[in-house]
Amino acid sequence: MIAIIDYGMGNISSVSNALIDLGCDVCVTDNQTELERASHIILPGVGSFQAAAQELNNRQLREILHELAKTKPILGICLGMQLLFTKGYEGEQSLGLNLIPGTVEKMRTVDPLPHIGWNTLDVKDEEFGRFQDQYVYFVHSYIAKTDSKYVLATTDYGTQIPAIVRKGNIYGMQFHPEKSGAVGRKLIEIFLQSNNIKIVNN
Repeated sequence: MIAIIDYGMGNISSVSNALIDLGCDVCVTDNQTELERASHIILPGVGSFQAAAQELNNRQLREILHELAKTKPILGICLGMQLLFTKGYEGEQSLGLNLIPGTVEKMRTVDPLPHIGWNTLDVKDEEFGRFQDQYVYFVHSYIAKTDSKYVLATTDYGTQIPAIVRKGNIYGMQFHPEKSGAVGRKLIEIFLQSNNIKIVNN
């Protein structure tokens, strides 16, 4: 079972539909017992870092996710990826989950914000090599600042944006794979196969 975390700020329906199309058993939940039963966990997100961090606190998900991150693959999508980092500066400074070291800061670019649309990936890691120059869909104004060793792919929008990050079993995608067509589907499959989950609808 794949658990999508419900904390009131996620693009849950589109993520859920993408997983169902892949033949996955999906559960949308903020319940600790159900999260513990899941093989993989996805943290979606749309909105501000400050509000999202507060919701994680309100639902007592912070400690649960820290514990589950020791044994389960976790994927953060868009704002969900940003929450994986140490702290964010959207609104007041807020603490993230600190599953990957780094900060989330307003993008500095001459291009208009928010960054909305299709951009190509510049891949830094052979695991994702087949996605070089492939288009994925972004919607954001804040970006992660982290050590290059955690960055598997970037994109350019007047500045270099970490697009895919990873630390061990913790993955993040700044773009929306569930809205990125066949390329996004293949990227989700890589995450699911990190623990040999069977994809039944190839």
